[in-house]
Amino acid sequence: MPPAKNARTHRSGHRVTVVGGGMAAARLVQQLAAVPGGDRLDVTVIGEESHAPYNRVLLADVLAGRYGPEVIELPAPQSAARWLRGVRAVRVDRAAGEVLCDDGQRVPYDSLVLATGSNPVLPPLRGLFEPEGHDLPQGVHAFRTMGDCLELEKTVRPGVRAVVIGGGLLGVSAARALASRGAQVVLAHQGEHLMERQLDAGASRLLRRHMDALEVEVHTECRVRGVSTGPDRAVSGVELADGYRLDADLVVIACGVRPRVGLAKAAGLEVARGIVVDDELRTSDPRIHAIGDCAEHDGVVYGLAGPAQEQADVLARVLARATAAAAPRYGGTRALTRLTLATWRSAAATNGARSEAPAHASSPSAPAPAAAAAQPGATAASGGSPAAAHLAPFDLAAFGEIHPAPGDDVVHLSDATRGAYRKVVVRGDRLVGGILLGDLGTVGALARTWEGDEPLPSAPLLHLLTNDGGS
Repeated sequence: MPPAKNARTHRSGHRVTVVGGGMAAARLVQQLAAVPGGDRLDVTVIGEESHAPYNRVLLADVLAGRYGPEVIELPAPQSAARWLRGVRAVRVDRAAGEVLCDDGQRVPYDSLVLATGSNPVLPPLRGLFEPEGHDLPQGVHAFRTMGDCLELEKTVRPGVRAVVIGGGLLGVSAARALASRGAQVVLAHQGEHLMERQLDAGASRLLRRHMDALEVEVHTECRVRGVSTGPDRAVSGVELADGYRLDADLVVIACGVRPRVGLAKAAGLEVARGIVVDDELRTSDPRIHAIGDCAEHDGVVYGLAGPAQEQADVLARVLARATAAAAPRYGGTRALTRLTLATWRSAAATNGARSEAPAHASSPSAPAPAAAAAQPGATAASGGSPAAAHLAPFDLAAFGEIHPAPGDDVVHLSDATRGAYRKVVVRGDRLVGGILLGDLGTVGALARTWEGDEPLPSAPLLHLLTNDGGS
């Protein structure tokens, strides 16, 4: 039975209320159950999504049909935290120390944690919100949440004409997933090359070859002007700035995300790009903290799973005050962006057969799915059923500064035949960035060297790209 409106059903003890039920919140609850003193806290989590917390990094694999939604659920934290799912926080009453929810509940707090994440960027395209006040046209979707993913799943089918707007990491993942379901996919990207934030032109060319192999039609330096709809507000096409029109039954908008800061701003907290926090993840109100995609620390909004988890780990110790004399502090992180793509090759056409499970697409510290059946290399040809497709992994990792400054040294190896690309940028005796595509044999050693900001060994720089990464 749900708690009564305005009921204070908390145990005695310091009350911690977390707004947001995603990966950062789940990690925080998990860590609070593990750190000394955390079990004495009275924790309530307010989550807008009705789903259990899940690994957002793997949503494209759910859309592709390789995993069911339950596979990417995060392990349930072993804690006594109270979870309010499908409940939206609408206001923070700082004077009363309460969070007001859309169902009328008022949840009190002694410490409040904002883990509100980020919202998809919806560009001002003609026809997107016309007439004013309407929702997105039928068939137009963002791609950010499990709800978005499940709505897309209902629409995508072999032969459906799909246009993905945006060729960043999210757009590439969405296009690859739709193509794997048999959709006719066009990827329209305004930039000069795909994933320009993570890749240089050389690596992007190999990525484009991969997309071509999936029969995804890629248009770069292509600006979208609007969407066309019929009388029923169902999407029928996408209009480009040069006047060309792409027919579409389905449109996915993947134009990036921005920190979700509305709740904090309305509460009078300091907000820049994100909710500004100090080294204890504390906002301008000492009773309120922020972590994850919504938080801005030292001028940086990371927007990645790894930093969000590191922030949750630090904040758990701050809240529990494991050692009163020396509270932990967060010094920022150097985050590795990692994406796993896939090349599908037709192997059979048996109805109902499933594909092999791919390698997990995640940041290095992102939780992997719990289901053992979906581990890398596991085949789904159970009971003798032939597989409908064969999955060959196409891995990519990028970190730091990928474009060298004057005076930097660059080590670059490329094998177009094997689809492999390796590049590292060295400044003095420090590794400052790199790209590994198609072969991640050295990523562990390189990431450790970069994250630790350690001096490089005196061995030739080419040794950095050997299989042992110079270790």
